[in-house]
Amino acid sequence: LTASLPILIEHIWSYISVAYFKQITKAGEIGSSTMPHKVNPIDFENSEGNLCLANAILSAISTKLPISRMQRDLTDSTVLRNLGVGLGYSLLAYKSALQGIRKLQVNESRLNEDLEQVWEVLAEPIQTVMRRYSVAGAYEKLKELTRGRVVGKESITEFIHGLELPEEAKVILLNLTPQTYIGEAQALARAIDDHVDLVNGFRLL
Repeated sequence: LTASLPILIEHIWSYISVAYFKQITKAGEIGSSTMPHKVNPIDFENSEGNLCLANAILSAISTKLPISRMQRDLTDSTVLRNLGVGLGYSLLAYKSALQGIRKLQVNESRLNEDLEQVWEVLAEPIQTVMRRYSVAGAYEKLKELTRGRVVGKESITEFIHGLELPEEAKVILLNLTPQTYIGEAQALARAIDDHVDLVNGFRLL
């Protein structure tokens, strides 16, 4: 966890910076010393800093302990005195991360704003359906439609209408939007407890 959490923290920090996440403000809290309107992700930055120190110490310990010169090297005793320091930094990092997560809110309007600009993501399901019904040149046709061009709802709709597909397949594609093209993602996310064992990791059903 100490090794993998920094990556998650970096991702959350990035999502906050592009406003995909909003942070709940706290009365009396200073957002930025120079920009009063900002709400800095201080909890995540605190967590990242403590994780950096924890990983450095624990990595050094894991590297040193297996090595003993001629089985007479007693430097392990010195190194082990810092085990608590590494774990202490880890604990501080976890607490800061959880505190930051409790302040997060999904900024749905910002997400929808971005999604509305990327209708080209529907090239994937359209191509899949075209291949299912053996439409020749599926990839090439969508490449011509989408690559290097601004793609919107109108152009996607016009393209679908022009395909040689069964009407029911067209209806399904025409009802797709960048916001609704998520496949089974929602169901899988909600069923995570059925697929993950927190002690032993992933398991196959």
